[in-house]
Amino acid sequence: MRVLVLGGDGYLGWPTAVYLSDRGHTVGIADNFARRNYDHELGVESLVPVQPLHVRVAAWTEVSGRQIDTFCGDISDATFTRELLQSFRPHAVVHFAEQRSAPYSMIDQAHAVYTQRNNVIGTLNLLFAIAETDRDIHLVKLGTMGEYGTPNIDIEEGWLTVEHNGRHDRVLYPKRPGSFYHLSKVHDSHNIEFACRAWGLRATDLNQGVVYGQEIAASGADPRLATRFDYDAIFGTVLNRFIVQAVLGHPLTVYGSGQQTRGLIDIRDTVECIRLACENPAAAGEFRVFNQMTESMSIEQIAKTVTACYPGPSEIEYLDNPRVEQESHYYNVVHTGLVELGLQPHRLGDTPDRVAVHHRRTAPPPGQPGRHATHDQLAPIR
Repeated sequence: MRVLVLGGDGYLGWPTAVYLSDRGHTVGIADNFARRNYDHELGVESLVPVQPLHVRVAAWTEVSGRQIDTFCGDISDATFTRELLQSFRPHAVVHFAEQRSAPYSMIDQAHAVYTQRNNVIGTLNLLFAIAETDRDIHLVKLGTMGEYGTPNIDIEEGWLTVEHNGRHDRVLYPKRPGSFYHLSKVHDSHNIEFACRAWGLRATDLNQGVVYGQEIAASGADPRLATRFDYDAIFGTVLNRFIVQAVLGHPLTVYGSGQQTRGLIDIRDTVECIRLACENPAAAGEFRVFNQMTESMSIEQIAKTVTACYPGPSEIEYLDNPRVEQESHYYNVVHTGLVELGLQPHRLGDTPDRVAVHHRRTAPPPGQPGRHATHDQLAPIR
């Protein structure tokens, strides 16, 4: 297949491109490098050094003998998006090209507006470009489990059968997101469903849980192929924060009671889910939704898993919760669709080396702050 990965320079976009290329698909990457610019804006960086895209692509060709095409541009530009699809002629488009951080979207009005404009308009441009280029192109869109919120009923895979006044209908599952970022994803889902219904497009919406891990087998062949490890307050995950706190000898800070529960997925399973979706496309006119997660854990359970895996002493500290959220809630998610396609899930507790870290101290580079001393300490994270 010919697969175009939008946002292919990002945390998940890059390993996805490598994984699909390794499986024999012809892969193209498009990116405007906005994610790298967020680091400059916020004064943060990946703990694992990330090479420029042209270095990564050259390294992949050197390691694998396979070529990945690259395109620089922004899908909020309708002309670029249309010309990109018409030149590459993909069978599938994997869409990562969005601002992905809830905290970033909540910084202030400007960041909220940017997030919604970037995400919603970019997806709309992509839908029109597919409709104008080839309606058989399969759109594989990265959604988020955060679209659902924490409802007091089971979370189905995108759709819900409703009975009202003696009549039945199948409707999109009600959404109750918790940030302007998650709201942008809800708008995307509604727009994509409408395009499938009105124009006969094919789309798979992957409502993904929190991803952990920093390496897949293909990217482990060369350090130049590494993807990001974010641990800051804006783009970092709570699991990454706990790992870094353990290494530094700080308490693992749990907000509130720690009973907030979310879906999790290993990065190895993320790229496999995308492969399965691409190779088993939705039908014409179908808006297919998979809940892309393999297990659910509370924040407290995640913290206890890290303390159990870490070889040195570590402790958990409970803090007043600064977030507006339910701390105790029902959370039961249906996630069978991808397993039925062949996914064999990895689970966090089954492979403790995925979160284990080496307790090894290294001197920071000359002129660099001491926090860089943790680079090598996190090397075993996969």
